[in-house]
Amino acid sequence: MTLTSTQVVRRLVLLRHAKAEPAGSVADALRPLALVGRKQATRIGPALVEADIVPELVLCSDAVRTRQTWDLLKVGLGDSEPEVTISGQVYTAGVEEILALVAAVDPRVRTVLVVGHEPAMSSVAAHLAGPGSDPAAFAQVQVGVPTAAYSVLESGASWDGWTGRSAVLTTLDRPHV
Repeated sequence: MTLTSTQVVRRLVLLRHAKAEPAGSVADALRPLALVGRKQATRIGPALVEADIVPELVLCSDAVRTRQTWDLLKVGLGDSEPEVTISGQVYTAGVEEILALVAAVDPRVRTVLVVGHEPAMSSVAAHLAGPGSDPAAFAQVQVGVPTAAYSVLESGASWDGWTGRSAVLTTLDRPHV
């Protein structure tokens, strides 16, 4: 799957939230980030900027840990102010639901960041990864990704054309704490 120089490349970044506090007496959606998670989240924004992967649109789960991840990482994006949608759909989504949210994205948007949960983030990446994908990144998304890890997929297709094996998984990264 080779992109031509005249094709518009769209990038989908699938980020698993940073490390959260362990489950306990609080409802899962209310679990906050752990201290290490806060450190992880602050390193994601600068890593995205350094890789030239600054989102224009963010689709974020409404869980506390994903919103906190977004709030901490956005500081590292500098002057960038992407449009942000906080949604309960992302919290409960599987592959098809995430793809439906992506399919509805305005075609003028080139880079979308989804801040969500496992196993959805790795499952979406594994589902979309087609020929030309990075073998190590593909192997990792097949078994799941750690907290604060993000996958980057690229395709020349419009957002509503992102289907199984239709993108190239170029990167799986996790900023070090």
